[in-house]
Order: sequence, then C-alpha cells, then structure tokens
Amino acid sequence: MKISDIKPEVYDMAERAEAKLQTRFREIDRTAETNTRKVMEAFQNNRVSEACFAGTTGYGYDDLGRETLDKIYAEVFGTEAALVRLQFVNGTHALTAAMFALADPGQKILALTGMPYDTLRTAIGIVGDGYGSLRYYGIGYGQVELGADGGPDYEAIERAVTDPNVAGVMIQRSRGYEDRRALTVSEIGRIVETVKRVNPLVRVMVDNCYGEFTDLIEPGHMGADLVVGSLIKNPGGGLAPTGAYIAGKKSLVERAAARLTTPGIGGECGSTLGNNRLLYQGLFLAPHTVAQALKTACFCAAMMEELGIESSPGALDARSDIIQMVKLGTPENMERFCLGIQAGAPVDSFVTPEPWPMPGYDCPVIMAAGAFIQGSSIELSADGPMRPPYTVYMQGGLTYESGKLGVMMAVSAML
Repeated sequence: MKISDIKPEVYDMAERAEAKLQTRFREIDRTAETNTRKVMEAFQNNRVSEACFAGTTGYGYDDLGRETLDKIYAEVFGTEAALVRLQFVNGTHALTAAMFALADPGQKILALTGMPYDTLRTAIGIVGDGYGSLRYYGIGYGQVELGADGGPDYEAIERAVTDPNVAGVMIQRSRGYEDRRALTVSEIGRIVETVKRVNPLVRVMVDNCYGEFTDLIEPGHMGADLVVGSLIKNPGGGLAPTGAYIAGKKSLVERAAARLTTPGIGGECGSTLGNNRLLYQGLFLAPHTVAQALKTACFCAAMMEELGIESSPGALDARSDIIQMVKLGTPENMERFCLGIQAGAPVDSFVTPEPWPMPGYDCPVIMAAGAFIQGSSIELSADGPMRPPYTVYMQGGLTYESGKLGVMMAVSAML
C-alpha cells in the first residue's frame, strides 16, 4: 500500500474535516507561538553558544552543554533544577528514578489518577515480583481512582493523603493505554493544592509524558515537586536520539540523579557523546513540532467522525496531550488502521505491523511506527494492546502534512 493508493473518497472526507478545524488550528498555532517565545527566552537567559554543542566522552565531567541544558529545562518547566540525560533509556526509567526520590523504605507512594501506565506497574511492584522494584525495597503503594467524570476525585485524594505513611504521590497527566482523558494543567494544579493543604510534606510527582507544550504552562508552574518526561516524545522535537528529563526541587532532582547513577556521583557524570546539539535543537523545535502533532490528532478525530467511529478527544475539544484514542471494535480493524499508519510513514512503509509480546505488557501489542528514531512517540505512530474493545492510540506527526497523509492512509486501509 502506497500514498498513491489513497482512495478519492478519502480526499473528499479530508477536505470536509479540515474545513471545520480551521479555528482550532489557529488556537494551536497561538499556543505554539507563546511556547516558542518561552523556550527562546530560556536559551538567551542561559547564554547558549556553539560551545554548548560540543560533546564529552568517558565520565563526562564539566560538560558545559549538559549543565546549561539542565538550567534551560528548569526555566522552561518552572522548577528549581533539572536533570536532562541521554542515560535514561526511556520515560519509565526516569519515572522510576523519580519515584525512588519521593519515598524511603517503609513509606508509601499513592497514584492519584488510578492504575499507572502498564510498564510502571512492574517497576512499582503492582505486577510481578521483579528484583529492584519499589515493593522489593519496601516502598508501599496505593491508588485513588478517577472520578465518575474521568477527572480527579478531590475528596478521595484529600482523604487518602491523611495517611501518615504517604510520602509521595504521582499524577499521570496523559491517558496512557486507558479509556480516560488527559488531565489539564489547571486540574493538576488543583490536585497539588489539595495535597499540600492536607499534608505539606507530601511530595508530588507528575508523569508529564505526551503533555509538554500542549498548554501555555507546565505542572512545575503549578507547584509540582517533580515533573518527568521522555525526550523521544514532545520535548525532544523529533531530534533527540534518546533520553529523558526530571525537573523539580533541587533536593529531589539530586536524589533522582543518585538513583540514575550512584550516590556520591549523581548528575556530575554522564557523557553526551556529541549529541548536545540535537537536544538543544530538538527543544527549540518542540513547541512547533507538538503543534503539528496536535493538528494531526485533531484531523484524525475529524476523520473518525466522518466514518462514525468513536474517538477521544473530539475534533474540536481542548487537549492536554498529543494522544488520539480510537475505538475500532475488532482486532481486524485495529490491524488495518495500524497497517495504514505504517504505510504512510517515511521509514519502513513496506512493513506490516504484527502484534507481539512487548516487555512490560500482559497481552500482545501492535505498533505502527515508521520513525527516524526507534520508539519516538512524537513521530506519527499508532499502537495499543490487543484486547477488547480494541482501541488504538495514535500520536505524533513531525509535520501536519505528513501526519495528515498517514491518517488518510489508515482510513483507506479500513475502507
């Protein structure tokens, strides 16, 4: 299947879909402009120069680019300090390091937005009995379910954090592989206020994956103690080759750094191997790139509305992450949708996605991702666990034009 195979009726559908999205697209562009200004100011305030792009090897001591980028992330995300490292293998790795910074053995961490993302369940010890999990080290776990409206249950949160053993709480901003909506930054701010009012000593961590630059502010601006995300999602702008960030209070960032490396070394080591320029340039592009992904998601929602297929958020809804959830009903529809997304990719467009037992999940997962960087969620991809109701989660799009073509390929495959 190739781009030239897009059916004529799909072009008609696309024209109707775009016609009703123009106002929404202008709103997205305004957000991108404001966030671009914020990033540029951070670059200028921290005196970014060509010397910052030089890489280090070995231990990576005195890496000007790495140290300056930490300061830029802290400024952009509204925190005291940040740890931006290629040595984080993925977002789950960074989130685990951050959770170890929240609590000591014998204390407890609460998830305030229901069951965490699949891969975190093993790291916490909810699933399995893995060596090195939080449970292995005696850190307890509890959770508060979301309210009936899909938002935070503030009364239940207030009751839960009165437990004297609770040292930290975690908030998942994005929907993950769940039929729930992403939380807005203002909702996260209200959770932070609720927790701190009841128990000021409780530390608040936000899983910010998929949410960066979709709003004008970030959870750090609302008082979150730690904010965590992956560089091969929004803030890497499609250029970061790997890595993640932890931003927050200096003392907690230092604790997380000790978990990433070792006590006594923390964030002082970690060579950048010539990748600094990609991290800087990716962050510079990130607000614009996120806007392209948001437009692609809106377009997908509008196309699903044309087909009468349920998806969330709606085409004109406000968004707090880049994920578009599409309920396809059957495994066959799910495979066809992913086939179309794969066929609309610039890389590996000839590959047929097949469900496989992906580590960290309890069922086969299908993934369509013809990406320049393996697993990059800011590039157009679609994936999901092969279980009822056979929901696919689409995200990304380095450019709206390419994302639009990918969605049109998916619709053609389904037709």
